[in-house]
Amino acid sequence: MNRKQTATLLVFGLVLWLGLGTSRAAAGEALRAGYVHVFDDAPVVIARDKGFFAAQGLDATVTAFTSGPTLVKGLVTGQLDIGILGFTNAITWSAQGADLKIIGKVQDGYHALITRKDRGINSVADLKNRSLATQAVGSTADIVLKGVVLKKAGLNDQSLQFVYTSPATALASLRAGRVDAAFLFEPYDSMARLSLPVTEIYEVGKSWPFPCMVAIVPGKLISEKPAVVKKALASIKQSIEFMKTNPAEASRVLAPAFMPEGGLTTDSGTVSAEEVMRRSLTTNTFDWRLSPADLKRMEELSGIMKELGILKKDVPLSSVVDLRWQKELERSAR
Repeated sequence: MNRKQTATLLVFGLVLWLGLGTSRAAAGEALRAGYVHVFDDAPVVIARDKGFFAAQGLDATVTAFTSGPTLVKGLVTGQLDIGILGFTNAITWSAQGADLKIIGKVQDGYHALITRKDRGINSVADLKNRSLATQAVGSTADIVLKGVVLKKAGLNDQSLQFVYTSPATALASLRAGRVDAAFLFEPYDSMARLSLPVTEIYEVGKSWPFPCMVAIVPGKLISEKPAVVKKALASIKQSIEFMKTNPAEASRVLAPAFMPEGGLTTDSGTVSAEEVMRRSLTTNTFDWRLSPADLKRMEELSGIMKELGILKKDVPLSSVVDLRWQKELERSAR
C-alpha cells in the first residue's frame, strides 16, 4: 500500500469516526420510559410521535403497559427510568421500601360513572344491588370509586356486584346489557355517550378532582442522572402544551394509538376516531405541574388507601414527592 492509499484510508477512517460520533451525540441520552396505555397518558404518545423527547436531547425507548401495578415493577427493578402512571402506585411501593419519587403531574382524574337509561338508576345510591363494570382491584380508579364515590352515597364494596374488567370489555358489557353501569375513562366514556342510551350520574373530575397520572422516577436516576430527570419532565411539559394549542393535530396523532379500529358506528352514522379523540381531549385536564391543592388531595387519598387496607402504614408525602425540576421549569418559563 503506497502513501497516497494509506492517507486516503486514514482520512476515510477519520470521517467515519466523526460521523459515528455525531450520530451518537444526535441520539441523545438514553431514556427508558413506560406508560399505561390509556388516554390519561396521551402526553407520552404525543411526546414520542411528535419528537418531543428527542427535542429535549433524549433517546427515548417508550414501552406501553396494561396497568400501573405492572409498570411500577419495571421502575422498582431498574428496567425503566421513568413511568407515567397513577400516583397511588408510588405510595404503595414506597410503603414497602421502594425508592420512588413523583416529579410532576400529567393528568387530573377523569372517570365517569354512567348507567343504561333503561335501568332506572338516577344516582350513585341507586347502584345498590346492581352490577358495575370497573377496573382492577387496587387500581387508582378502584380506590377512588370505593373510597370516595360509593362512600359518599353510603355504599361499600358489599353493596353491589363488581365486574372487574378492561374498559373495552366494560363498554361492550354495557352495550349488551350484561351490566347496569360502568366506571369509564376516555375515550370509552365518549364512545358510550355517542353510541348508547346512557346517563352520567357522577364524574370524578367535576365532583372530586385529584391528580391521577403522574411522572415517577427511581431515586437512583435522580442521584445519578438529574439532568435526564429534568429533560424527561420538560418533554412531558412540551407535549401537554402542544395538546392544548394544537388539539386537531393532537387528535390525529392519538387516533391510531387509542382507536386503531377506526371510526365509531352509531345510530346516526360513523363518528371518526379523530372526533372521538377531540372530545376526549376536551373532557380531560392535562397539566405537568402539581399544585398545593393536588398535594393536599394526594394526602387525602393516601389516608383513604389506609382505610381500605391497601396501605399498612403512613407514607409521608414529602418522602415520595420531589418537585425540584418542576420548580426549575416554572422559573425558566417566566
